[in-house]
Amino acid sequence: MGRAFEFRKARKMKRWGAMSKAFTRIGKDIVTAVKEGGPDPDVNARLRAVIQNAKSVNMPKVNVERAIKKASDKDTKDYETVLFEGYAPHGIAVLVETSTDNNNRTVANVRSYFTKYDGSLGTSGSVEFMFEHKCHFRIPAEGKDLEELELELIDFGAEELFLDEKDEEDANSVDGIMIYAEFQNYGTMQNGLEELGLEILSSGFEYIPTVQKELTEEQQEDVDKLLEKLEEDDDVNNVYTTIKED
Repeated sequence: MGRAFEFRKARKMKRWGAMSKAFTRIGKDIVTAVKEGGPDPDVNARLRAVIQNAKSVNMPKVNVERAIKKASDKDTKDYETVLFEGYAPHGIAVLVETSTDNNNRTVANVRSYFTKYDGSLGTSGSVEFMFEHKCHFRIPAEGKDLEELELELIDFGAEELFLDEKDEEDANSVDGIMIYAEFQNYGTMQNGLEELGLEILSSGFEYIPTVQKELTEEQQEDVDKLLEKLEEDDDVNNVYTTIKED
């Protein structure tokens, strides 16, 4: 299996975090999608993808409809995606992906977390080069041959496919196939899957580390203090590191 498979396996239980955090993130994604392409998912591919993600985390339909209505209001602020780069203790590179409607607040908060927990906030490009930016899609696995599917999708930019077992704690979850491609091929992959009549259960983006560092248990505890604080912040979508995970 490739790097995306190992990364996915290590992060599977961390991907969305608490349910309320997932709903908050999707609410922001809906605002951005509607501001960009309008409130009709039939003509707005980005909104269509966000609605699929909402279903994957069991976000109630009424919540989605409410968020679309709110996003359609011209007085509702859009969210800006801002990427912060820095180092945690013990030389661990950290990427912090945020969505914010108040950049000054987010900058101040993120900087304070790094300072308080013995890290250092860097400049743009200081650690991003240690990660690959990928897009991913999850489709139902039932009735599909992995090798045949890969041949069908390679022309749309698919780089790595693998089976992704269902979440046993979610009664609505099904076995899936994960498809990874370059970040810039997101739209092409989405269109390709839709053209082939394949149901998209969820989709998104991830930064996959190209270098990793092993930590002792004590060092891991030091780094976790910073990571946990970052992940608690409502403006933070994802935190990526170069920690080598089992």
